[in-house]
Amino acid sequence: MLSYHLQNALRSLRRNPILTALLVGGIALGISVSTAFVALRHMYQQDFLPGKSHRVLFVRLDSWTTDHAFNPEDPDSVPDQLTYRDARALLRSPVPRHQTPTFITRMFVHPDPKVSRPYQPDVRLCFSDLFDIFGMPFRFGGPWSKEADAKPEQVIVIDDATNQKLFGGGNSVGRTVRLEDRDFRVVGVLAPWRPPLRLFELERNPAGPPEPMYIPFNFVEPLQISSSGNSAGWQGVPIRTFEEWLASESVWVQYWVELPDDAAAGAYSDWLRAYIQEQKKLGRFPRPIRFRITTIAEMVEELHLMPDGVKAMSVVSLLFLAVCSVNLVGILLGKFLARVPEVSVRRALGASRAQIFWQHVIECELIGVLGGALGVLASLGILHLLAQYMRNGEALRLDGEMLLISLFLSLVAGLVAGLYPAWRICSVPPAMQLKVQ
Repeated sequence: MLSYHLQNALRSLRRNPILTALLVGGIALGISVSTAFVALRHMYQQDFLPGKSHRVLFVRLDSWTTDHAFNPEDPDSVPDQLTYRDARALLRSPVPRHQTPTFITRMFVHPDPKVSRPYQPDVRLCFSDLFDIFGMPFRFGGPWSKEADAKPEQVIVIDDATNQKLFGGGNSVGRTVRLEDRDFRVVGVLAPWRPPLRLFELERNPAGPPEPMYIPFNFVEPLQISSSGNSAGWQGVPIRTFEEWLASESVWVQYWVELPDDAAAGAYSDWLRAYIQEQKKLGRFPRPIRFRITTIAEMVEELHLMPDGVKAMSVVSLLFLAVCSVNLVGILLGKFLARVPEVSVRRALGASRAQIFWQHVIECELIGVLGGALGVLASLGILHLLAQYMRNGEALRLDGEMLLISLFLSLVAGLVAGLYPAWRICSVPPAMQLKVQ
């Protein structure tokens, strides 16, 4: 029966191609606008790490002074990063499956003079767990080993753009990159990867791309590497040496953990609470015990990373789609009522009201699907235009989830536009038309 109704719907659409184009275009207009702005909202509210987002947590401890909170306007605020000594201590926790302190610095790269001049990119220091926590895809090789973390070994992971620039895009595993005055062996090359937000460090330049280079965190002390990111401190004492900087109460290290299961969150909270109590005995953490372990989604909400107006525009775009659908009701009603004689004959030959109703609903849904397909193609142009004005515009795209949402919206739009006209045509008494015929 469905195939029969589809055949009838296709024949009906072919009878008047101009009217069909008007109906399809109306749906397409609404779908293109709504899909584009819903996709923009989806970019900030999607599941960034499918299957484990609720287990990947950003750790913050309140090691601040009693004089005022980290944010003086919020007495319950905690520092946005950790001190180096706390980051080191948290590595002792047995609870997380993966964990890493991390920060960025800037180092000079000295490539082959035939390839490029020296330049100074951002370099992220981390443990190899970072690549597992955030599911970073590799094109060649992979993360360095735990042994390379511990020694540390002069190994490096580079992104695809750096591999293209320095090695022409080939498999560069085993080759060397000279950072400052040391040669680092390439162990992995990342595949092209551009998340909507810079997940490692949402507090600073969240819309920026991931760093192009990664080296082991344990080079901090032997190479005396300082952070080029955000830092803050509350002790009013001069810092004369690098060792004093590492031992100070300055916060400049981000800390991420991946817990093995949902139940581990309680165990990890207990471990952090015990650690703070231990530090209080040593004269640190003068404020009441306070810490936060937050998911990426919670961080996005807390830091208000979604641009102002995106939520409102997504709602307005859906209302625009509803207006487009309602405006087509009159056109469909006129089209359906024009075939009352034909429907009356079918009713007289035994077709039920339900069959007539569903035939016309399916025709409206076919219009919705055709308009949705055209609207999705048009939305790509709108997304491309929006991307030109966004720092993270290259991450604005239609994924599988958004395509399903677009299909759903198309079906709803077709139903809204055609439900009343379909009901009217099946409600017309056939007797009057048969007398006229």
